[in-house]
Amino acid sequence: MKNFYTKNLTSAKKNVFHYSCTDFLCDTEYGLYVEDYFHEMIYLERKRTERSKRSFVLMLLDIREIHYRKGIQDVLKGISASLTSMIRETDLKGWYKHNLIIGVLFTELNSSQIEPLRKKAAEALLKTGVMTDEDIRNTKISFHVFPDRPLSGDNDGHMDLTLYPDLLKKNSARKGSLFLKRIIDIIGAVFALIIFSPLLIIIPLIIKLTSKGPVLFTQTRIGREGKAFTFLKFRSMYAGNDEKIHAEYVKKLILEGKAYSGKEAEPGETVYKIKDDPRITPFGKLLRKTSMDELPQFINVLKGEMSLVGPRPPIPYEIESYDVWHWRRILDCRPGITGLWQVKGRSRTNFNDMVRLDIRYIKEWSIWLDLKLLIKTPWTLLSSKGAY
Repeated sequence: MKNFYTKNLTSAKKNVFHYSCTDFLCDTEYGLYVEDYFHEMIYLERKRTERSKRSFVLMLLDIREIHYRKGIQDVLKGISASLTSMIRETDLKGWYKHNLIIGVLFTELNSSQIEPLRKKAAEALLKTGVMTDEDIRNTKISFHVFPDRPLSGDNDGHMDLTLYPDLLKKNSARKGSLFLKRIIDIIGAVFALIIFSPLLIIIPLIIKLTSKGPVLFTQTRIGREGKAFTFLKFRSMYAGNDEKIHAEYVKKLILEGKAYSGKEAEPGETVYKIKDDPRITPFGKLLRKTSMDELPQFINVLKGEMSLVGPRPPIPYEIESYDVWHWRRILDCRPGITGLWQVKGRSRTNFNDMVRLDIRYIKEWSIWLDLKLLIKTPWTLLSSKGAY
């Protein structure tokens, strides 16, 4: 991320946490960093944590319930003073949402420190003398830890985006482009379903005639912002297969960065996919090689669960093995039928390189890039290179 604040700060000092609170970066009335700068610090701390694996805690004080109280200026000054008394030199306090939510970024702390922090914050606020017991009860205090797993344990597909204010702001700024992308998705999906309608009739008949089981294979996948959805494909495997084979393959691929069998498709070219998979039917091998098993996903596109272009949607057990930086591929983009990985890599690319291609797509995304990838996709399918 490069914005006005980053450019000025990088030229001045590398350690962003040692800056004094100036008129330029700070709400001098309350001694809090301004909203944009505080969001920038959260972003930079996330990037640092991705490399160091040293977590941090973001504490938020929601003051909306007392914001319109008489004498709120004195209350805010008291809150700021109490926070100053409990933070270290490496910590930051600022507006998470101007005049509504105050944030404190505690560096190199983890979830085990949340309760001590909560107690310390309550004690500090009581000492201000300007807050009543009712004020403190109406000041909601929440804690957010990075890099705790972004998906909630209830499997409802909710992702805590509190630690990603930069993404929320970016999406707000490009609403028009995202709306146009959605229009292209709808038109493209309808067009594809019409063009491939003969195959959508013939393929199910052949599947029924050649193997027992349902025509469609359905699976829970993770979409944008961690939202779960039902992923559709034509069934290419024998019915009743155990997912353990694929789960073990995925874990090995992500954690060890190795191919499943070590076999090579061509001299010097390693395949990062299960080759000669005994679970796949003879007709299923043809469907996979030509990617015709993916045709039902145009329905997912129409439903808004997927896009024509984007990263492939992961399976829940795949995310369990993700490193922190891998999460970026599911945070800010709808999953797609095709994308940079499908056009440039497919099964010839290891997992980390696949994620790098997905992140590159997300960073460089534009309508023009989507159109270029859509134009290149048919040739990739015809060549069948990297398809197994």
